Amino acid sequence: MLGLRRLKLDAIWLELLPGTDNVLADQSKIRNFQRQLQAHGLAGRYCLLYQQQASDVHELDSEHCVGISKRELIERLGGSNVLLNLAYSIHPPLLLKFERRIFCDLDPSEIFYWMTKMELGQSYHHEFWTIGLNVHGDDCQLPKPVVAAVSAAGSSSQATRLPLQDLNWKTFYPLVDMEFFASQPRPRSRKFTTVGQWYWGGAVEVAGEFPDLSKRFAFEPYLNLPARVPEARFELAMNIAAEDPERERLRHLGWKIVDPHRVACTARAYRRYLASALAEFTAIKGVDVAWRTGWVSDRAAAFLALGRPVITEDTSAQRYLPAKNGFRFVRSAAEAESAVREMLRDWSRLSKQARQCAIEVFDSVKNLRRILDF
Repeated sequence: MLGLRRLKLDAIWLELLPGTDNVLADQSKIRNFQRQLQAHGLAGRYCLLYQQQASDVHELDSEHCVGISKRELIERLGGSNVLLNLAYSIHPPLLLKFERRIFCDLDPSEIFYWMTKMELGQSYHHEFWTIGLNVHGDDCQLPKPVVAAVSAAGSSSQATRLPLQDLNWKTFYPLVDMEFFASQPRPRSRKFTTVGQWYWGGAVEVAGEFPDLSKRFAFEPYLNLPARVPEARFELAMNIAAEDPERERLRHLGWKIVDPHRVACTARAYRRYLASALAEFTAIKGVDVAWRTGWVSDRAAAFLALGRPVITEDTSAQRYLPAKNGFRFVRSAAEAESAVREMLRDWSRLSKQARQCAIEVFDSVKNLRRILDF
């Protein structure tokens, strides 16, 4: 949204909230949503569609609009418009009222896989963009969704379908606002951290099996890093309950665990927490490594913009980045140790490379210009 505003485009944030049996909890979520957008100057730039009775069929007549009025939304839909669909939560017939519908994939391994199994909206969009930078690489093993896509003329309530076809994926880099995530001076700590889900319930089939996609599994080869590099601090902002024995296991191995709901509860708190680290260290879903998806996280882009280098696993993304990029892509604990020591030894140079890479390839304005052909 900040990037669209910098482009001086008349954009709104469209969000859907299916109602629950707890109306008071629903209202609390709505107020929190409003507070977060107001904090970033977007008080008049959103429309939250509240479904008092949750349904997979989205008729505008049955939705309650919070933010801009339903009348104003209908007026927007009557003119030239574009939907940048990041959540795939808007369904027909409402979805089909948008003139140009762009599907933006932020998790290629799971999205591509499940597109071969079920409808995720791929039949109702005109364009398909993914942050799987290596989607067209010879070594990429992502599944190939084949769908009946709605035609460009199919913007009425009745979908007009084309014959079965491969999706024509285009690639974009994770977006980061270069002003909100401005470069920060070196922190006092020697902390390496990341933010995420320690446990993950997602599933994809690989060679007849369903591998563990959790951070818990991905981090296992690297858990001895605190012993390997005792002069560094290693921290995880992960959702691990206070009574979970994982906390004690990780603490015994030298990792500090902090509550992500505390350190990353708002955009500003998230930015402050990333800036408190010297660099990011993270492991990623093994399927992104195995399938060579070219995936890079938006969290990594934010670290880079702040001038924080990133140590992460290799997904074939490196070939799509500048030679000096602030990343260190690793495949083993030994390589991770070497990268951590390099960060400690040569942080200033790598910090400058990180920020420059963010400006060059992850800047939201540049990426939005490409996606919107603006």
